[in-house]
Amino acid sequence: MHTTALSTRDDAIATALAGLKDGSFRADLARCVAIPTVSREPEHIADVERYLRDEIEPICERLGFQVAYYRRTETPLPFMLASRIENPALPTVLMYGHGDVVSGLEQQWTPGLSPFVLQERHGRYYGRGTADNKGQHLVNLAALAAVLDTVGSLGFNVKYLFEMGEECGSPGLAELCADRKDDFDADLFIASDGPRISEDEATMFLGSRGALDFYLEVHERANFLHSGNWGGLVANPGVELCHAIAALIGPTGQCLVPELTPGTIPADIRKSLESCHIKAPAEKVSLDEWWGEPGLTQAERVYAWSTLEVMDIEVGNIKSPIGAIPPSARARLELRFPLGVDADGVLSAVSRKLESAGCSRVKATPTGSMPFPASRSELGNEWVTFAAGSMERTLARKPQIIPNFGGALPNHVFAQTLGLPTIWIPHSYPGCGQHGADEHLPVSIIAEGLAIMTGLFWDIGHQPG
Repeated sequence: MHTTALSTRDDAIATALAGLKDGSFRADLARCVAIPTVSREPEHIADVERYLRDEIEPICERLGFQVAYYRRTETPLPFMLASRIENPALPTVLMYGHGDVVSGLEQQWTPGLSPFVLQERHGRYYGRGTADNKGQHLVNLAALAAVLDTVGSLGFNVKYLFEMGEECGSPGLAELCADRKDDFDADLFIASDGPRISEDEATMFLGSRGALDFYLEVHERANFLHSGNWGGLVANPGVELCHAIAALIGPTGQCLVPELTPGTIPADIRKSLESCHIKAPAEKVSLDEWWGEPGLTQAERVYAWSTLEVMDIEVGNIKSPIGAIPPSARARLELRFPLGVDADGVLSAVSRKLESAGCSRVKATPTGSMPFPASRSELGNEWVTFAAGSMERTLARKPQIIPNFGGALPNHVFAQTLGLPTIWIPHSYPGCGQHGADEHLPVSIIAEGLAIMTGLFWDIGHQPG
């Protein structure tokens, strides 16, 4: 590390970008991608541990961080906290990343590509974890390194929490932060996960929608019955299930249970989304303007409203029909919801709706998976304004600010359990292929992310006074 009296913000950004140009960032990412940290597969538990100890811990120690590991009875997957405390009187930023990934799905990748071998094609780095989330937290670590290499100090304190079970629903994370609050005490939370609005539009979001799955089930009898002999005489669970779903979701995708929606969109949330236009990757999917809550923009539908979706249905066996009335039927539905929805009251509200629609024989039951609560910071929080101003300074244009990510992240742990303002600055985009084949991260987004984060870290450490 070196320090010069003439070092500037631009120097730090140039240092961060130099690591991308000289291949050192790619080398770090290649080693990280090569470790198959698939948290849902027990045979990769040793790889999960190796990722932290062999890759992330050495990077953090080179940056002057002290490293501590945590174990929880809720999960065999480790947590690591890297802390650099320059002065307790300075602001402290808690950061977060996850090093686990989903299954490689190697047979589904384009010939010549492999999930655990980093390759570059057409300005994109391909490999499992490039976008979710190894590439994203490596960008943030490289940005911290660039500031340190430029001036020798950050000017603020950092606590960087790495978990290895995000793809399993973050077991133990909430309990760890609740039990060891002092260890994670900070003034601000900053992290990078999920996608931007689009490949070319820098984005900041302040939280995440909640997610809750439940079953609709109807069980009539133990066996199938011949449809010619018994049709019209015995109840058909498949028909009953269809009517139950139709009572909850309209023909154009509208959620018909008022208690499952926020009811209204706050004025500041609506205003923040005025300039937000969702762009779908043309080669993969087109957007259906007619689908969803009527009267809302597409941005409002996904970032400020609830969506109730049918995810799976079981009734009979369509691949092997036998001409018989099925004995039972079951569907799994998923609710995504913003602040303003009582998650604890979802099942009872669904049951009341089914009762009023004449579908009381269909039962709403929990799936056993833990729900994700909805949470977000206030748009007017001073740290939000500060970070947005820093991003604009770097980019010479305003970032798109959205109130919350459309998906689910463990934001509630940081916003509610730890009580921190939460800011997420993603370094990926909707077409990145995360959780599927050919996951990748455009080099252009890496470069912009390095500039954004280096500028933000510089600004936090060089505030007046």
